[in-house]
Amino acid sequence: MPAVPAAQQRPADGGIRRRRAGRPSSAVLDKAGITAAALELVSRKGYDGLTMAALAKELDVAPSALYNHVTSKQDVLLLVEDHLMSLVDVSGFGTGTWEEAVRRWAWSYRDVFAEHTPLIPVIAVLPVTDAPQTLAMYETVSKGFLDAGFPPEQIIPAIVALESFIFGSAYDVTAPADIFDSGTMAESTPHFTAAVRDAAAGAGRGRPADTAFSLGLDALVSGLGVLRRANPME
Repeated sequence: MPAVPAAQQRPADGGIRRRRAGRPSSAVLDKAGITAAALELVSRKGYDGLTMAALAKELDVAPSALYNHVTSKQDVLLLVEDHLMSLVDVSGFGTGTWEEAVRRWAWSYRDVFAEHTPLIPVIAVLPVTDAPQTLAMYETVSKGFLDAGFPPEQIIPAIVALESFIFGSAYDVTAPADIFDSGTMAESTPHFTAAVRDAAAGAGRGRPADTAFSLGLDALVSGLGVLRRANPME
């Protein structure tokens, strides 16, 4: 009598035990799926809720299956960072003036990370090694600076200076409206209190964070522009 295949062996209750159709969940895991699940988890529970156990549950796989693709939460955060960097607008480089391109890039960069401020302390010190979207962004920006006449040795310091301002400004977007309210010490800080009042009046209906970002970005673009050599392409 021929042997019954293991996938169809008859259990004690007389039924036929069949292997579940399709491939195991772990086999279809990939970086794009892990990134999407991580972002979904973050949207519901915040970055504190992003753990390897929670991510495995979100993906409906065993933690061991997840560890076949990423070795730690740090790896997951790198995937998330790389995805977010792909959303930053670098289209101005190579199509308009350097000043216009930097402004478009900086505003987009700030707006993307204003939605993900808990990630900033992590990515600020996270190596970009093997992060294709992040490296593609830096490649486009670096070439834009070089084409605009920047000394090569000044390009990375200039980008880092802009990023430092961008990350801080991303936090400012989510700051409480009364962050500079001096409260009961208004009389003892008259100059500061008056400056806060005048800034609010000058901002009109615009967001104070946008006003501050525009002012600071203009100053940085103007200051960094001094480093440029004459560029016949603009």
